[in-house]
This record gives sequence, C-alpha cells and structure tokens, in this order.
Amino acid sequence: MNNPNSAYHIPVLLKETVDGLNIKPDGTYVDVTFGGGGHSREILSRLNQNGRLYAFDQDEDAQKNKIDDPRFTLIEANFGNLKNFLRLEGVRQVDGILADLGISSHQINVPERGFSTRYDQKLDMRMDKNARVTAYEVVNLYDERRLKNIFSQYGDLRNAATLAHAIVKAREQNPVKTTGQLNEIVSKHFPKLKLNKFLAKLYQAVRIEVNGEMEALKKLLEQAAQIIKPGGRLSVISYHSLEDRLVKRYMRDGMFEGQPEKDIYGNVSVPFKRIGKLIVPSQDEIKQNPRARSAKLRIAEKL
Repeated sequence: MNNPNSAYHIPVLLKETVDGLNIKPDGTYVDVTFGGGGHSREILSRLNQNGRLYAFDQDEDAQKNKIDDPRFTLIEANFGNLKNFLRLEGVRQVDGILADLGISSHQINVPERGFSTRYDQKLDMRMDKNARVTAYEVVNLYDERRLKNIFSQYGDLRNAATLAHAIVKAREQNPVKTTGQLNEIVSKHFPKLKLNKFLAKLYQAVRIEVNGEMEALKKLLEQAAQIIKPGGRLSVISYHSLEDRLVKRYMRDGMFEGQPEKDIYGNVSVPFKRIGKLIVPSQDEIKQNPRARSAKLRIAEKL
C-alpha cells in the first residue's frame, strides 16, 4: 500500500517494524504514532476485512493524513492515554502495538513549529498545538538548576550547567523569544565544527520537556503490558539513549528502576519476552533517509 504522504514523513524501518508485529490478518492493532501514516498503511495492507487498526496522534497536522478505510480509526490524542481512549472505542485487548517515537520530518520542516535549529521562529516545540506549555516557558521561566537537569538528562549535554547559566544571564536582560536568540546565546559554548549536532541535542532536551515525552512513554509501556493479548507483540523505534533505555529495561524487567521480584524458585515474573536482537537501519536506508541514522528497534512478545 503506497503512502501518498511520504513527503510528510518517511517511515523508518518500515518492513522490520511491521514484521515484528507478526500480523494476524483478522487482528486488532494500534499505531500510537500515526504521523504521515506510513506504518499504518503497511499494517492495513496485511489485514483482511475483519482486521482493525487504531492510530493515535495529538498533532492536528498529522490528523489531516487520516486514512479513508472502514478498518481504520484515528484517535486525536496523546498515546499516554492509550488504554482509556481504546476503551471508549470498545477495545480492551489488542494483538499488537507499534510506536515510532520522537519527532516527524514534517514537524521539523515547518518553521513556525519551532522544532528546527535552522529557522528563526518563536520558541514553541509543542506536538499538541493546544498544549499550554511551550519552549518559551521552559527557556524563560525554569530556574537554572531545572534547566541544567533537563539539558543533562534529556540532551546528554556535558556542559549543561554552563548552558543553563548562560540562558539565565541572557534572559535577565531580555526574554528569549525565538530560536535564533536561543542559538545565539548557546552557540559560543559549543564546538564550531559540531555546532549543529549540539544544538540538536539542546532542542531535543527542551522538546522532551515541553511534551512530557518520557512520562508518556512510561505510561505507554505500562498500558501496553495490560492490553496486549498473550502472544501479541510490541514494536518500538526509539531515537535517543534515554528512550531506548526505558524501552529495553521495560521489555526485559517489566519495570523502569530496581530489580524485578523473584519467586521462591528464583523465577522472575515479567510481562514480555524480547524477540530477536536490537535492529538498526541499513546503510542504504540511512542514505535515503538520514533521520533513520539514530533509530533503534526493539520487539517484545506478551507472555
């Protein structure tokens, strides 16, 4: 099934991610990151007339890509509320869930969304345009310690303290309203030859905070364990180490911190078993779609 919205977003690891779901033609599946609909169309191509696909996306731009198919339902919401919204549709269990985390090509390429380091636009970075908190609030209202923690934890920036201090000092003079202003403040603290790479890390950190991405991911994984049928699959693509660690740990241990409890025989009760090894894009895919460069796919089966 061809994707007419490939210009919106090129699906990463398309075949591998959908293959990982081990699709049953009459099964019920969920694509929690609809975007341009590439993964959804591939799933639909493998379903018969009794199969069902539910997709989630909180971005109204993505909602314009809705697929006209009686087997398809688009839910305009954050996937952190997966279980409740599926119940409203009369769905309590599914055969598989697919997630392609992170940001879409479209979101990066539309200047006014404020996701890109390339354009001088208002600090926004909301995936849900109706959300209250924008990048402006994070950059201008968070105290220095909180900014440092965000840059360190979500951006893996070793000079997080320096960056946070520079931003706080600059905003004492004037509010930081645009991406261009933010770039000017922090650029002197990054190596010139790797400026774009480090700016991308900073933007990633702010974006994750604005959209509550880590909390939403934790909720998704916990709810997936509750609603995927035994033998069903969870197929997740992540793009940075923090996401991947959460996914890997939950698939292995059924928890995000600590050690899983053992019974008197030393057995561990976990919701999933991992299927195969970590999958990364081929060099050919990376050449065709540079965004795929950092993608990591993990697949698990519900026990």
